[in-house]
Amino acid sequence: GFALVAGSLSSPSFRSWLSEHLDGAAAEGLTSTDQHSRCTVVDDRALVVMRVVRNRTDPEELSRQTMAIWIERRRVIIASKLPITELVSLSAWQKSHHAPLSTADLIARMGTRAADRVEPLVEHLGDRLDSIEDHFVSEREEEVRQQLGKLRRTLINLRRVLWPLRDVLNTLEIEDLSFLTARDRARLKEASARSARLGDELQVLTERAALIHEQLLDTRAEQMNRTILVLTAATVVAMPMTVVSGLLGMNVAGIPFAQNPEAFWFVVLGLAALGTGIVIFMRLRKWL
Repeated sequence: GFALVAGSLSSPSFRSWLSEHLDGAAAEGLTSTDQHSRCTVVDDRALVVMRVVRNRTDPEELSRQTMAIWIERRRVIIASKLPITELVSLSAWQKSHHAPLSTADLIARMGTRAADRVEPLVEHLGDRLDSIEDHFVSEREEEVRQQLGKLRRTLINLRRVLWPLRDVLNTLEIEDLSFLTARDRARLKEASARSARLGDELQVLTERAALIHEQLLDTRAEQMNRTILVLTAATVVAMPMTVVSGLLGMNVAGIPFAQNPEAFWFVVLGLAALGTGIVIFMRLRKWL
């Protein structure tokens, strides 16, 4: 019921074909670089721009690709550097005899495939977050901090793919295009709901990662406070002992017990008793 035209943006011949078969605004919308996900309706036609995750992408280095789609009643034109077979299973349609019935049905299937590609990445990130929580319990803080930073960046990148995709499908569903049937709108709504579900899972993972980060900061702050408390207690204990030893060490006449050979040990025992008394007092006050 419709024609599907797909070409690579790196092909000069495809760009020339677009200029010949589309008006200037449509050709420019398909070939412009650095585009963001959106759905723009022009008369009874629509320009859909989706950002999808490349197949077999490493979650540590997420690769995204932009795909621009021009939708008409009887024709769909796809312009992207991404191979069209990654989102459009032509061979599977031929085997199952279950091809898209309309242009909107094709977009809905492509949106679903794009969401399906993200789902294993979301599951992998969930497992990674569980592992980070286990390492956090075992107090491997530096490793946890590095892994948590990478995971949070990956979650942000995936959300930048899924949430705009949901908005694009929602916009296309509610637009007043004459060739959209009730079945088409239902398929678009289903694809949008799938993207929204994965987006909600990413939101939950993001909140978990934020909680772990807060726990990590609280743990480090608690350790720092404990260290400062110990150093402060040592200073308080040593201060009066330092004052007494400093007074007795002055090079002036009249120092008590200056001629007594046993005075040194009396002073040492007195300072030790003074320090012990200060420690006991601080423990009774629950300062230590």
